[in-house]
Amino acid sequence: MIAKLTPAERSELLPTLPEWAVDEGRDGITRKFAFADFVEAFGFMTRVALLAEKADHHPEWSNLYNRVEILLTTHDAGGLSRRDVDLARAIDALI
Repeated sequence: MIAKLTPAERSELLPTLPEWAVDEGRDGITRKFAFADFVEAFGFMTRVALLAEKADHHPEWSNLYNRVEILLTTHDAGGLSRRDVDLARAIDALI
């Protein structure tokens, strides 16, 4: 079973993701990305999709032309887990 982050883990891990914001209502983390155009945004989404599939952890996201918004939360854990932090770091490495 996947566990939610404890308060201590949140205090330790979330500051390592300065570009991500906590979404209290969804108990997850979000980040907005902007690209030059739709093709760049779609290419980014494709790279994220490959990472997510490999990790068996899939984001909630939306795309509007050159913008991509990602929400990471672990439904099986009922909120934010280490899987979300790990995927956020992998996504950040793409930028």
